[in-house]
Amino acid sequence: MIKCVLPVLEMSCSVCAGNVESTVRSLTGVKQAVVNFATESLSLEYDERLITLDEIQAAVEAAGYGLIVSESDRETQREAANRRHYIGMRRRLIVAWLCAIPLMILSMWGMHLPYIDTILLALTLPIVVYAGRDFYIHAWKQLQQRTSSMDTLVALSTLTALLSSLAFTLFPHYWQSKGVMPHTYYEAAGMIITFVLTGKFLEERAKRHTSSALKGLINLQPQTALKHTDAGEQEVNIATLKVGDRIVVRPGERVTVDGMVVSGESYIDESMITGEPIPATKRQGDKVLAGTVNKGGILTIEAQSVGSDTLLAQIVRRVQEAQGSKAPVQRIADRISRVFVPTIIGLAVVTFIIWYICGNRYLTEDGAAYALLTAITVLVIACPCALGLATPMAIMVGIGRAARDHILIKDAVALEKMCKVDCVVLDKTGTLTCGTPRMINAKWFCTEKEKETLINRLYSIEKHSEHPIAQALKRHFEAEVLTPITPDKIEAITGEGIQATFHDTVYRIGKKSFAEKSMPHDIEIAQWEAEGYSVVYYSRENETQAIFAISDTIKATASTTIAHLRQQGIAVYMLTGDSEAAARHVAQAVGIDSIVANTLPQDKEDFIGRLQQRGHTVAMVGDGINDSQALARADISIAMGQGSDIAMDVAMVTIINSDPERISRAIQLSRRTVRVIKENLFWAFIYNIVCIPVAAGVLYPICGVLLNPMWASAAMAFSSVSVVLNSLRLNRK
Repeated sequence: MIKCVLPVLEMSCSVCAGNVESTVRSLTGVKQAVVNFATESLSLEYDERLITLDEIQAAVEAAGYGLIVSESDRETQREAANRRHYIGMRRRLIVAWLCAIPLMILSMWGMHLPYIDTILLALTLPIVVYAGRDFYIHAWKQLQQRTSSMDTLVALSTLTALLSSLAFTLFPHYWQSKGVMPHTYYEAAGMIITFVLTGKFLEERAKRHTSSALKGLINLQPQTALKHTDAGEQEVNIATLKVGDRIVVRPGERVTVDGMVVSGESYIDESMITGEPIPATKRQGDKVLAGTVNKGGILTIEAQSVGSDTLLAQIVRRVQEAQGSKAPVQRIADRISRVFVPTIIGLAVVTFIIWYICGNRYLTEDGAAYALLTAITVLVIACPCALGLATPMAIMVGIGRAARDHILIKDAVALEKMCKVDCVVLDKTGTLTCGTPRMINAKWFCTEKEKETLINRLYSIEKHSEHPIAQALKRHFEAEVLTPITPDKIEAITGEGIQATFHDTVYRIGKKSFAEKSMPHDIEIAQWEAEGYSVVYYSRENETQAIFAISDTIKATASTTIAHLRQQGIAVYMLTGDSEAAARHVAQAVGIDSIVANTLPQDKEDFIGRLQQRGHTVAMVGDGINDSQALARADISIAMGQGSDIAMDVAMVTIINSDPERISRAIQLSRRTVRVIKENLFWAFIYNIVCIPVAAGVLYPICGVLLNPMWASAAMAFSSVSVVLNSLRLNRK
């Protein structure tokens, strides 16, 4: 099965999105197809043995829409196609308004002029034939596929107004002989197209801003790279790069691949990934990421991940998939959209019949004119766009805003569910603490002369271990060691420590029971253990030479994160596999009252299960493989970006820069996004509930108010634009 996100072109409303979705889903070999109107994308999962992308593209084009399936530069092609569409729409809109303004003036104050109907027809035709041609083309293609959309409503209403007016203009005496007064509605046809086109243009402009976060991420990836070859340096397209290629990155340039520095030394600005404003020093052996900026000297990098395998490309892909996903609340709008257009056409027919009968019976004027006017108004004012945009537009903006804040949300379901969280369970190491232990204190039981040799031996031993405590000791003593010595023999004892032999002398580093069995009680050891530090013993021939206090550093924003979560009414728990003393020390420092220490992966999962049984909606935050069970069990799973890949694969949300403060931000953003969705849906429903009866003329018998099709089209255009603008508020908060 192949998963991909493909750009869809020429959709005009959410009903179009539904048409594309149903067309693709009906194809053999397609497992899943989700179309998002706001992002204009198709999230697709298909079996390449049964169907190809070209066949899917042909089916979509037959339904009257476009699909970009080329694997190279899809976003570039989408951008080019959207730009052509935008420029063409702007050109047609200018022509429409140049004709619409005199059309509106003459229809209001020039009806007494000779040949006025012919003049109005001449002004209307350019609007219908040129400016509004896409409405009719799409409506015809959809009719052939037995589907409909907003284009169907616009095409029906304007063609009805135009053709009836044309019949009245060409054969006025015939209609008079039948007792029908020949009213013309050229201004209705022209202004409907002009106002709808204006609304679509404003909507298009606003939507361009909603994808700015994703475009910003995509633009971080350079399109060319300076490849180091035997013949010298050569500028190549990044699509041609392979793993193992060597890339030269000059000062001021962006890194094009994920890789390892093989020569050179520089400072790299990694703020786009980590959020840290201070550039990180990079030298031989250090890893660099695509999209980061070289601030210093020239670096030569060996590519380890290229193209779609880089971390930046994965982030872009996940944001695209998330923006294209559907929230549960959108199902309501989807169900309504499927039957919306046929229902509106039916209401327009019923409106025409009622007005025709009642008009001829109770009105002194021509009932047919009222019947035609109200039927056209009903067709025009109904707006599936606002309903269809209500959820996806807010989701798109919300997920894009989260990406800018280094919060990667996997799908819309996670964004919607996160607002219901009332319990947050936090892992300690790597979540509240940095996950990189450091030496806090040391006590030596030897002379200064012996100390120098012991430090050399200790560093030489710890060089061979990847244990976090070994790394902490190695980092601390690195500057004091001139020439490390290779041990004659070295052995790691799981759960105990490490031992090595130098010239028949045995050195041990680890737990007390492993390094020294007769170590006398030391008051400093008791104090360190009370403060939650890990105590490491260093012995030579079973005689303790030193003891070290090792502790993990608490993240700077940990305590403010807990305070913010509590302000939002969320209960906070901490689970850790560490000792009770270490857990209590961190909990007191950050302000957590509820802790559970010495937990195994199964214990964490069971704890979350008990909270859920009490009716809580639980978010689990972790970074390690040992957290993956609990992450999978939680209602919302949040992984720290600098943790294990397994944790990030399981998690619904990833904090890219591992800053715990983003946890409270993510929940706050979810609450705001859901609030905007509800506002959008409310106003979209209210608009149609109120406007359609008014368009049908229910107020006419009460107060003589009858809505003109021209103003109905303006109201319809405004409803779509208002939903987009309301969603964009998420970017400003």
